[in-house]
Order: sequence, then structure tokens, then C-alpha cells
Amino acid sequence: MRIFVGNLSFNTSDNDLRDAFAPYGQVVSAQVITDRETQRSRGFGFVEMGDDDARKAISGLNESDLQGRALNVNEAKPREDRGSRGGNSW
Repeated sequence: MRIFVGNLSFNTSDNDLRDAFAPYGQVVSAQVITDRETQRSRGFGFVEMGDDDARKAISGLNESDLQGRALNVNEAKPREDRGSRGGNSW
């Protein structure tokens, strides 16, 4: 399951994210999303874990403190289709 993690400190690294989730089970991947141009953290990331471990991590870490920030942790939803820009979609 893919987990969305919001409200991250701009100093949080991929390894920090991995370490926070590791007590709940095997972390398949952990990535802090960065701005393409500046390489600065955008304040959110994604963690991938097995379904059972992910559910435990979500309930255990949502609203918990990581580097002075209250995390927003929930199941990641697929990106919505943003549609075409400026044109009619017919």
C-alpha cells in the first residue's frame, strides 16, 4: 500500500521517513518529494509498505510528531485527472 505523508519538515530526508515507518514493518520505499528546479522538499512524501503494516503505520503515525511537525498520514489516493488546460473537453 502506498501511504501519503504530509506536513513534513523541509529538513526531513528519505532516510528519516524510512526510519519513522520502520517500527511498523518492512518499508519497501520512502521518498520525500522535492521541487524539480530547486531540489527543496515540498513538505510531503510517500512510503510504500505491505497492507497490514501500512494500516498500523497510518494509525500509529497520523498526527504524531516528526522533527517538530504533526504528520498527516493516510492512504495515498491516485492522482485525479486534471484534464486539458484551457480547452473544451468534448
